[in-house]
Amino acid sequence: MNRRKRFNRRKRFRKYLPTADSDHFKTPEESVYAGLSRDGYLRQWDVEDTCRYLHQEGLGAWERHFRELQITGVGLRYLTETHLENMGIRPLCTRLEILHCLEKLWQIAAGTKVFNDPIHGHIEMHPLLVCIIDTPQFQRLRHIKQLGGTYFVFPGASHNRFEHSIGVGYLAGLLVQELNERQPELFISRRDILCVQIAGLCHDLGHGPFSHMFDGMFIPKVRPESKWKHEEASLAMFDHLVRKNALEPVMKEHGLVLPDDLVFIKEQIAGPQNTVLLSQGVNQPASEPWPYKGRPEKKSFLYEIVANKRNGIDVDKWDYLARDCFHLGIQNNFDYRRFLKFARVCEVDREEADLHRDKEVGNLYDMFHTRNCLHRRAYQHKVGNIIETMITEAFIKANPHIQIQGSGGKMFTISAAIDDMEAYTKLTDNMFEQILYSSSSKLAEAREILQNITCRRLYKCVGQTQTEVRVEVSQKKLLEWAGCVARSRPRNDLKHVTLQPEDFVVHIINMDWGMKEKNPINNMRFYCKNDPTKAYQISKDQVSKLLPERFAEQLIRVYCKKTDERTMEAAKKNFAQWCMDMNFSKPQDGDVITPEVT
Repeated sequence: MNRRKRFNRRKRFRKYLPTADSDHFKTPEESVYAGLSRDGYLRQWDVEDTCRYLHQEGLGAWERHFRELQITGVGLRYLTETHLENMGIRPLCTRLEILHCLEKLWQIAAGTKVFNDPIHGHIEMHPLLVCIIDTPQFQRLRHIKQLGGTYFVFPGASHNRFEHSIGVGYLAGLLVQELNERQPELFISRRDILCVQIAGLCHDLGHGPFSHMFDGMFIPKVRPESKWKHEEASLAMFDHLVRKNALEPVMKEHGLVLPDDLVFIKEQIAGPQNTVLLSQGVNQPASEPWPYKGRPEKKSFLYEIVANKRNGIDVDKWDYLARDCFHLGIQNNFDYRRFLKFARVCEVDREEADLHRDKEVGNLYDMFHTRNCLHRRAYQHKVGNIIETMITEAFIKANPHIQIQGSGGKMFTISAAIDDMEAYTKLTDNMFEQILYSSSSKLAEAREILQNITCRRLYKCVGQTQTEVRVEVSQKKLLEWAGCVARSRPRNDLKHVTLQPEDFVVHIINMDWGMKEKNPINNMRFYCKNDPTKAYQISKDQVSKLLPERFAEQLIRVYCKKTDERTMEAAKKNFAQWCMDMNFSKPQDGDVITPEVT
């Protein structure tokens, strides 16, 4: 284009721009920013501003549709591809082009903040996400260790749920935007992206002190009738966060549709509301109606990004594998960045599901192998587990005497705080120090246990064994087994050490690849380079002959609270005899005395 034509084109555009008296800038680019100058939103745009922007982007042919329906800057936020079609804009490519132009407005309006993360580098967060992060309910996660008692064994494992949640929110947005760019036919909206990011950010809001110790050890012992899990608390805490901080108007300003999008966010965290199918790891039968309310079945792939109930391959796992390995000093063999480049969506069993390239199947096995290694070397470390057991015992003894103020000034114990989110917001790892440094005589027993932890006077592991078949064991059964160990004295024991059931602690540890005895890759679908629209399975034998035959095992550990040499020797003999009586495998850590009883 020569200089004269360019000048004439600019001259023609100029007549569409506002005058100086209109309190707008004079160039098309600056006119875009003018509508955002006050508070970062498009609320100031009238119909003519909207049409002016369309003309500037080369879409002036469709101005009349927007003018006839009086679409202002507020209305732009809620436009979808279906709305544009109903407005009479028939060409699909034009509708997608208009939506793409609107996306540029959101990028200008967003005013994102940058976080420097040691795992993902400099990451940008949408201002609505920042509003959520800057609430007391989310900031509480700064004071909850990601790996609980493991920090007492691995000095580097000092990271918290706070940074993990930010990482999951970032990766959730990264994955859904990759899918949006690679497959525009999925019609992933800005609302979808924002909701997926919020779900990733808020998926762990419900964790209690020392993370999984609270809902896996403390609550089952102090409230054995309760089926409470941290996912349930995450939903309650999310509702409390939104209500307490008056975020609904802010969410609407950023284009969310309430209450539908709130339902969608919570369904991503804990599965369908009022149903137990997916929470139990059961795939929805093809004959059953679509169980979700937040998004239709054609967008089912969005439910597999934050918490994937189908096969466990989700951004939550990607972040904690990378983050935990980094802080534990353990090598991570899985690279999520490469994995992102091959993610696609295709129809599987009448639903749209996430797919990955066939050549990445080996990397997936590496991912689950890395997860298993982390459980063996860190998450289920015998010293870390016994420290969490001792903290649990201290919390149980302190439970009746700790009072936490909740809603309406009502006071709650540690275990009752899960019923009131105002009280639960105040429940963090700091409870350890509150008990440890207390002077109350009522907390003397709990304080002594925590002092023993800080001085490294820990219960000792008697040994470890395995079962041939998986057994479901309740808290009551574990106490019965502790009594059995105390009574299982070998016939040739001449030391006559008296052991009581309360001297022993029995742990059941289930080690698997995330889906109990099943191979999670069997629930994964792949595509090949030649036909990326077709999904198929890859059997284990097609990948390698060196892969495991079994994907789950059950370990039984026994600890003794009395640590003197004479008691420990007797306890090991009792444990070895008990393993023989129960037909369990030969004890580990007890081999030195096993020949005496075989």
